[in-house]
Amino acid sequence: MAKGDIRTYNEDGVWKSKVEGSSRAAHTGGTKADQAAIGRNMAVDRSVEHVTTNLDGKISAKNSYGNDAFPPKG
Repeated sequence: MAKGDIRTYNEDGVWKSKVEGSSRAAHTGGTKADQAAIGRNMAVDRSVEHVTTNLDGKISAKNSYGNDAFPPKG
């Protein structure tokens, strides 16, 4: 993930949303859905990517809200 992207993850039983590159989470608490909504809004406001992970750390959702190459590469 690039610096500035938003990651929603679970740490010690608490769901958190964090800006990559920062030392601590921007928002904590609630359910996975609550934090995913907060993380999505943060990503939309910053025009960056939002990644949500499962309890095991595997990516469950990945969305980009800006800076996409058009036409797509590949």
